[in-house]
Amino acid sequence: QVQLVESGGGLVQAGGSLRLSCAASGARHGFNVMGWYRQAAGKERELVADITYGGTTNYADAVKGRFTISRDNVKKELYLQMNNLKPGDTGVYSCNGADWDKRVHWGRGTQVTVSS
Repeated sequence: QVQLVESGGGLVQAGGSLRLSCAASGARHGFNVMGWYRQAAGKERELVADITYGGTTNYADAVKGRFTISRDNVKKELYLQMNNLKPGDTGVYSCNGADWDKRVHWGRGTQVTVSS
């Protein structure tokens, strides 16, 4: 059974940084595309950034220049470096992985709270 477990969330002041990690287990062949999504209270879940197995990245306009997504295919881990955080970045951040059979797997999420 595939499991994705996020870590690294917390409370930070505006302008601060956090690094999120997502560890995958049970994915024998790893993932094709992996991504980070976030959901703020009362809002729809939205894509923050994603990355292909080969390293091609894609970012939401709101985080371009502040967030960096990366992955370690050997360790089957996904990362999100978040700099210059803003109160609008507050939400539950979830890790997502699409395997080579196009099945999508989700982690439970980690809370990020940015205070002004």
